[in-house]
This record gives sequence, structure tokens and C-alpha cells, in this order.
Amino acid sequence: MSKNNEFGWNFDNSYASLPGVFYSRTNPAPVRSPKLVLINDSLASSLGLHAEALQGEEGAGVLAGNIIPEGAEPLAQAYAGHQFGHFTMLGDGRAVLLGEQVSPQGDRVDIQLKGAGRTPFSRGGDGRAALGPMLREYIISEAMHALGIPTTRSLAVVMTGERVYRETGLPGAVLTRVAASHLRVGTFQYAAHWGTEEDLRALADYTLKRHYPEAEKNENRYLSLLREVIKRQAELVAKWQLVGFVHGVMNTDNMTISGETIDYGPCAFMDRYDPKTVFSSIDIQGRYAYGNQPGIAGWNLARFAETLLPLLHEEQEKAIELAQAEISAFQDLYQAHWLSGMRAKLGISNEEREDQALIQDLLHMMEKHRADYTNTFRALTFHRLEGSSLFESEEFVQWRERWQARQERSKPSSRELMKNSNPAVIPRNQRVEEALEAAVERGDYCVMERLLRVLSDPYAHTAEQEKYADVPDPTIPYVTYCGT
Repeated sequence: MSKNNEFGWNFDNSYASLPGVFYSRTNPAPVRSPKLVLINDSLASSLGLHAEALQGEEGAGVLAGNIIPEGAEPLAQAYAGHQFGHFTMLGDGRAVLLGEQVSPQGDRVDIQLKGAGRTPFSRGGDGRAALGPMLREYIISEAMHALGIPTTRSLAVVMTGERVYRETGLPGAVLTRVAASHLRVGTFQYAAHWGTEEDLRALADYTLKRHYPEAEKNENRYLSLLREVIKRQAELVAKWQLVGFVHGVMNTDNMTISGETIDYGPCAFMDRYDPKTVFSSIDIQGRYAYGNQPGIAGWNLARFAETLLPLLHEEQEKAIELAQAEISAFQDLYQAHWLSGMRAKLGISNEEREDQALIQDLLHMMEKHRADYTNTFRALTFHRLEGSSLFESEEFVQWRERWQARQERSKPSSRELMKNSNPAVIPRNQRVEEALEAAVERGDYCVMERLLRVLSDPYAHTAEQEKYADVPDPTIPYVTYCGT
């Protein structure tokens, strides 16, 4: 235990008050020689933490798991999940929740060490993480935050001074992840399958209090919980689709109850528009392809609803009826968020019945002409409509006339709306790989720091960002891995 609190920790560990079935108390496993390589100064400051202190030797020890900070109650969380449609027992196999930091603003967030060693849920794994995947999560999660998409965030990455062995030996690392909470659909699946109804009720009550306190007042608060989670996930997945984000592993244990994006293993951003886009090396059937994400979210939410049935109504048939009514609303909620976002991307601020056809016609042309998703909308924003087969086609010329006529019926300024809705830059896959290679292979973090700076304000449309908008060679396939 650290003898003082020079780092600014303010832990209040409410999750540890839940029934013991939901976690196992366990400390991070110490590492040989922790070395801090990245720290998120602005995030640390917002949490009331002292970034400068964390950069010292003792701070690196805390962020690596060698030193338990004052007030922490380390534990590994239990959960289950449908992985590629197959249900299994899971849990934090390589992550330790230090506790919940309460910020100066009163916000409560989880502080979790990822790659902190074996836990009772490790299932034979070593509990460690390689440097590359931890840096990758840092880059992508911070880029998602800057894009305005709810997400877990990355506070720091520490090298362990040890090797982890996958197909070959790799430098080890620990990521400090910050989350509204780590409650998952899979947490409720675990409670429903291995806990008692009292355990399930305790978990639901805890979730309401932590994330949806306004719903506690409703007559059927558990139905309200289901409804609110559905709302947040509908909005979240719509935001993914609007920027071309492909999560890659939408298992039920990777869907948060808070509505944050979590787990950046095999994720990537789509370049050429194609609903069938898949990057993950293990998604052979394309279950989690870009175009399938809304449907999978609905499927996952149905699994969440199933766990709540005992709480929704004492009669099972009535409980099922109530749950189905809520789940059936997901697609319309998602569609409304997506359609609103697509209107904004096209500089349209009001609603007309024909808007969906206008949007779909553009997407069909983009797919046909193998157009880059992000750069097409950037080109429309700044009227740089040349140099591609899409913009030179007769069908686009006709579509453009329809679009411009539609914009004229929309206020306020279409250009400003589009600039604020279409990012100048995304974490292009080749740029991410360049940064990771420089850091992991050569110990050079300058490439990553420049990338992070460019990604920190994606709607700025600066000259520097132009350099990061290049499209990779489409003949070279891009494959991502889970980063275990």
C-alpha cells in the first residue's frame, strides 16, 4: 500500500458492495521493471489525478500494478457472454479493477489495469498483454472520444520489462483503462445463469443507481432499465456507423450497460465503403461486419432482456411480452439516430420523407465505385468533386442536383453543419500501424504522439490533418487480431 496520496486518488468502491458472486478479490501481479511510456495528462487532470506525480517511479509502479494505491480495493469481475453466438463463462482474465475514482466534479469512473496478471477467471491464460495491442487501444479509444463517441478511455500505458509469449516473444505492457463502469450485458448473463434472483436484483438495483437514477422512480424500474440501455446502444451504434467504425468483436461481454464502446482488440475504421467490411482475423463468417453491427446490437440486447425476465413481471408470459415490446423499438431508435446523423453529414438540418432515399442512393454509388467513406463526405463538405470515378459518373451528377436542391430547403448553413459532422481525419489503419511499429520495434513514440495530436480534434480540418487523409493501397488486405 502506498503510504501517501500524492497522486490524487479518491476511491469509493461501490462495486465491491455487491454480492461476492460478482467478483474475486485479487491483486495485480507485480512486474519486473515498470516504465511509463504514455500518460493522458488531460484525462488525469479531469479525474483529479496528478499526472506529473504519476510520471515518477512510484507512479509507474502504481500504473503497472506493483503498488496498490491508497483507498483501492482490487478485484476481478465475473461475467459471461455469447462469443460469436456461443455462450460461455468468462470474467476478467487479465484485468484488475483497482476501484472507482470520484472526480472533483463528482463523476464516478472505474480505474482498471489491463494486462495485470492472472486472475481466477484466466482460464489458463497468462493474464498479460503485449505492448502493441495496449498502444492500439490507447490510440483508438482516444480517437473515438475526440469524435464524440461514448467510449472507455486510456489513462496510461506502462511497459513491464517482461516478455509475453504468443506466436513469438513480445514486450509486455499494462494499460490503465477508465470507464463509466465495466458492467456488461455479460455481467447480467452471469447473474441470470450462475446467481440467484436476489443476486440479479442486487445487480439491477446497483446499475440503476449508478447509471440510470432517474429510472429508479418508475413503477417498473427494471423495465425502465431495459428501455434506457436500449436507447443508449441505439445511439452508440448509430455513431459507429456514421464514422465507419468496425468494432470487430461484438460479443455480449463487450456491450456495456452504460452505453460506452469497450474492447478495442480487432477494431478498425473502414476505408472503402462496403457494408461487408470485416477486419478481424477470427470473424471468418462476417458475423460482425460493418453492415451487421446494428442487427447484432439488437441481438445482444435481446439477450440482455432475457436476463431481466424474472424482474420484469412475476408471470413469465407477461415478462416476455414486456421485453419484446422494448426490444422491438430498437431498430426504429437506431434508424432515427442514423438518419439524423446522415442528414447532418449532408448538410441537411430538417426532415423530409425522401431523405432516406437520397442517402441510400449515395451509399449505393459509393459501394459501386469503391469510394472511400470518410474522404467522400469530406469532398462533399468542401465541394472538391473531382478525381474519382464516383464524382465523374452521370448518376452522381444527377444525385448532386437532387442533393443541392434539398440543401436549399435546409437551414442553417449547410457547410458548417457538414464540417462539424464529417471528420477530417480518422485513425487510418496504415497510420495506426506505422505508429505501433515505430513504438514497439524502435522505441520511437514521436510517430504516435503526432498521430494522437492530429486525432485529438478531428473536425478542425487543418492542413496537418490533410496529410493523414491518404487512402491506403486497396490491393493490400488489412487484418486485425484480438490482441490477447
